[in-house]
Amino acid sequence: MDQFNGLALGLGNIWRISRAQTFSISAENPTGEKGKGGMATEGTGAAAARDLGRGWKVSPSIQLQPQSTFTLADIAGPGAIQHIWMTCDSRFWRYLILRFYWDGEENPSVEVPYGDFFCNGWCELALVRSIPVACNPAGGFNSYWPMPFRKSARITIENVSPHPVILYYQITFTRTEIPEDAAYFHAEWRRNNPLPYKEVHTLVSGIRGQGHYVGTYIAWGVNNNGWWGEGEIKFYIDGDTEFPTICGTGTEDYFGGAWNFEFPRGEYGVFTAPFTGLCQVIKPDGLYRSQQRFGMYRWHIMDPIRFQQDLRVTIQALGWRSDGRYLPLQDDIASTAFWYQTEPHTPHPPLPDKDGLEVI
Repeated sequence: MDQFNGLALGLGNIWRISRAQTFSISAENPTGEKGKGGMATEGTGAAAARDLGRGWKVSPSIQLQPQSTFTLADIAGPGAIQHIWMTCDSRFWRYLILRFYWDGEENPSVEVPYGDFFCNGWCELALVRSIPVACNPAGGFNSYWPMPFRKSARITIENVSPHPVILYYQITFTRTEIPEDAAYFHAEWRRNNPLPYKEVHTLVSGIRGQGHYVGTYIAWGVNNNGWWGEGEIKFYIDGDTEFPTICGTGTEDYFGGAWNFEFPRGEYGVFTAPFTGLCQVIKPDGLYRSQQRFGMYRWHIMDPIRFQQDLRVTIQALGWRSDGRYLPLQDDIASTAFWYQTEPHTPHPPLPDKDGLEVI
């Protein structure tokens, strides 16, 4: 299984020789075939290259048509996606839907808005310097999640907006042997806006099969004054019903912080680290921005949450009211859950329409 070593996170085996082959799909090589890059004669850069001709950045990007779906990659296996880079206008980060299909499946294993997949759910750039996700100036989104497949991989992007969108992208993959115990990458997006009073936000439910939960990103919009993060995250594993096996101690605790993320005193301490981060704090401006908004991630890379049969994950939204009592909040919570599992998987709940996706 030496050919699979390059999929491991970290540098521990980068020195090992492998028989794996590397390919990369982009607008300059839509199929990723060997020796087929930079051959375009038409594209979004054709006018700029008119004095230089073929091979001089003729097709660096694509134009996604309004209310249409484009196939970014259609790859024969066995192999694994190793790196994805994308960039486009931030106005459309919630209106582009990424879907990943493994081994010819009908229902996607990944179905997430573009921005949320890269820990940028508010359509405003937040820099992220983590192990599996990196968001760099000025809108370069990178995913390093290893995504093995056996028969095929297909990635699509849907533009649900009424406007054309220019997208730059690069999808690097390897063709190689895949171990029998390699699971498939999954991601699911859910939103409550607002969260009903005294209810919890569900990140995922109905997961069936064997696998491990590897990460959470939440775009959290606060609709009350005061601290908003007293709520506990809960993992209901392999038959848990009323009470979970894993119960957190508070929202900021789960995302690797403590004491309201307050640092220095009177301010939120924005941070981005390999496995945890409060990567974004959007403050009211005294005019049209009336609420605070936050972006947070937590990667379970060193501590994956294993399940053998099923998994459900929820998080409470709690603040404070008078006399030291908890206040159930009615916030705007949009979560993306990441996990690996055996196939087949339970289909994701339907995404909301354009208005339900919108950052408002």
